[in-house]
Amino acid sequence: MVMLGREIVSKDVLYEINRDDIRENFNKYTKKAFQMLPELESPRILDIGCGSGVPTIELAKLSNGEIIGIDTDQSLLDELNRKIEEEGLKHRMKTIKCSLFEIDFPDASFDIIWAEGVAFVDFKKRLKMWKRLLKTNGFLVFHDNNKNISKKINFITSIGYKLVNHFLLPENSWWKEYYHPLESRLTKLRSKYSNDPEALKIIEQHQNEVNLVKKNPKNAGSVFYIMQKQ
Repeated sequence: MVMLGREIVSKDVLYEINRDDIRENFNKYTKKAFQMLPELESPRILDIGCGSGVPTIELAKLSNGEIIGIDTDQSLLDELNRKIEEEGLKHRMKTIKCSLFEIDFPDASFDIIWAEGVAFVDFKKRLKMWKRLLKTNGFLVFHDNNKNISKKINFITSIGYKLVNHFLLPENSWWKEYYHPLESRLTKLRSKYSNDPEALKIIEQHQNEVNLVKKNPKNAGSVFYIMQKQ
């Protein structure tokens, strides 16, 4: 019974933290990147590292395509499946538990590959690996950290992609639009659960992530690359 109580506390606290609600602040950047693509009728889209699917649901609303979201965390996929059901999108969306290192689809399976939640994976290795999954003239949209942009652009063109466009998110946007609102929410919950050690432990785990960004918000900068397979 004690363990069951802890599980209930964990679910309650995570529900109240609700990072997805804050993450929706970034849907405008997902939309901006998508609008840099040419209009495609019913594209087949693979969302790599979809997590609980904030951008994935946005992609479904922006396109009229079939979307497959993959991630290694089944609990996040379960949450995305709940959203898919709630939005009435089961006819063109599904999830698969799959590592981004072991994507097992035939060559030329997708019109668009979307990678918005894997910013700290090996840039060069992933671009090479995912290229086979795209149809000729298909598109890869990669949301990455803002390090070595010019070198990455040179690499993109050197391995058979055309750089369609790229854009930096506004300076400090991750702090202003995500981590600062998250910290405000954590502060309120810390007061609410001040006598609950299990809840406070969960809150502090999230606070530790906030603190890393808070030390130097500029280090959390990011950029979207929109590229086309040649």
